[in-house]
Amino acid sequence: MTAGDGSASLFFMDLRNVAILAHVDHGKTTLVDAFLKQTGVFRPGEQVQECVLDSNPLERERGITILAKNTAIFHGRTKINIVDTPGHADFGGEVQRIMSMVDGALLIVDAAEGPLPQTRYVLQKALEQRLRIIVVLNKIDRPDARPAEVIDAILDLFIALGADDNQLDFPLLYASARAGLAHEDLDTALAALAARDYSFGITPLLDTIVRELPPPGGDTAKPLQFLVTNLDYDDYVGRIAIGRVHNGILRTGETVAVGRPDEQLRPIKLGNLYVFERLRRVAVNAAPAGEIAAITGISDINIGDTLTDIENPKPMPPLVVDEPTLTVMFRINDCPLAGQEGSLVTSRQLRERLWRESRTNVALRVEETDNPDTFKVSGRGELHLGILMETMRREGYEFTVSKPHVVCKTIDGVLHEPLENVSIEVPPEYTGTVMEQLGERRGELVNMKQLADNTVRMEFIAPTRGLVGFASQLLTETKGYGVMHVTFHGWGPHRGPIPGRQNGSMVAWEAGKATAYALENLQERGELFIKPGTDVYEGMIIGAASRRQDLDVNCCKKRHATNMRASTAEIDVKLDPPRRFTLEQALAYIADDEMLEVTPLSLRMRKAILSRHERAKQATSGAP
Repeated sequence: MTAGDGSASLFFMDLRNVAILAHVDHGKTTLVDAFLKQTGVFRPGEQVQECVLDSNPLERERGITILAKNTAIFHGRTKINIVDTPGHADFGGEVQRIMSMVDGALLIVDAAEGPLPQTRYVLQKALEQRLRIIVVLNKIDRPDARPAEVIDAILDLFIALGADDNQLDFPLLYASARAGLAHEDLDTALAALAARDYSFGITPLLDTIVRELPPPGGDTAKPLQFLVTNLDYDDYVGRIAIGRVHNGILRTGETVAVGRPDEQLRPIKLGNLYVFERLRRVAVNAAPAGEIAAITGISDINIGDTLTDIENPKPMPPLVVDEPTLTVMFRINDCPLAGQEGSLVTSRQLRERLWRESRTNVALRVEETDNPDTFKVSGRGELHLGILMETMRREGYEFTVSKPHVVCKTIDGVLHEPLENVSIEVPPEYTGTVMEQLGERRGELVNMKQLADNTVRMEFIAPTRGLVGFASQLLTETKGYGVMHVTFHGWGPHRGPIPGRQNGSMVAWEAGKATAYALENLQERGELFIKPGTDVYEGMIIGAASRRQDLDVNCCKKRHATNMRASTAEIDVKLDPPRRFTLEQALAYIADDEMLEVTPLSLRMRKAILSRHERAKQATSGAP
């Protein structure tokens, strides 16, 4: 096979497909940056932002990878297709579908923190796919790095996950991704870092990839099989299907069959065909078995579909991902302020957006309900659903969502609920607080370890519903020192009731603008969420009551005029700063009879039934 230009068939002498796997913030995307810089992707002296592949604004703001990304580099005569995957368990669907595209993986582990819950999750998925693993011990230049202990912990993790002898014999390199350096020998790597001599750079790792990872399997002589594992979109060419050619040769202009097993396959003619080359997609005439490619011109293709030979069709099994664990109800924004901040407000627009998301977000489930304006959306966790909501509000959508509820199922006649592995690191003085808080949430302590930096790592198994809103509470209780990581543990018998919110809500009973005079009186009866001048409506939650029952209040009341002063006279009003919520915090705070209104500019909590009289009537009738 010979390499060609963008207008010719692009066949390479040698090929490797590799995924980058790691826990959040252990250096995946930074390592990819080093690959790109040292293989000539950028011009000398070119200014390049960090985490080049994290192009999504939310990824850059939160410092996490949300969507899997494809790129390719060249090392000698070898092309290396690289997939950067998310490290957060809520985006495990992205990780799982990528495994079918690659033959090996780089497992990146922090030399100080060691393997953490997401490390276990992504490694388990890689071992299940029988991938060849190269371990990269990153951040060896940290002052608190402990390479020997971490290597032992990694080996223990491989054994615990059932790795075979071949997988246990993994290559190991020591690296500083930020410095762009990796080597098989720890002393050599540390000496180079101390001397600021980065001459060998990342080359030893590239050599190891070529030497240790197998070339892709597949047979160009067999019938075509191309499994769609990702979708992208371009304003000019429309939907782009990304996947791997497992067998045969994919050629532009050919008529092939598309579909799934046990479905009626439909014929389509292939449009433009691309392969990945550095940070670009390069047009080619053909892509052989083993190559990762992208196709345009098929408007109704979905993740999990197979493109196959029309004369001898062999569709591949569709992708399987972990089941959703949390559900929320999306519905149109029907409050009096609806439509003032967003441009996409109808149920038709909301339906189209959610179904479009479900076609590319394989871990998301969208279902119709009896109400045409309401949709049931299920995902892998708070962050998974919160990212969807934040993305939609930035696109101009307005909607309301319910409190998240866990997805339960009955196994052998017993109600089961999803459980999570929870790892928490805190200073020793906060261990009692954390154990008490998670104990109330039905968490079970399974391990506790003193770390080298004088922090304590506690591991729990806790129900998913008990963790809704716990992240922000942990930061509050530990004065910002607590660090929590969560991965899916499995299904277990329902663990019983968990105490809910202890305070009722202060609910506005009329529409208008909140006044300082009214709020000054109300802050004595609870905690305020709004400031003077805020537009309110009947049923909107403006604060937390100091008692368990809801409190209907008038927050628009003005000071009456007297013969001594006008109602608008300056008065000395002292108000406490209102409590502000992030989207995830607001979702966790609302009660079962409340909803969160999400617009491009605002987050407003409200009662599901806005009318004060309707709520009273329902309470009197005992309706749910």
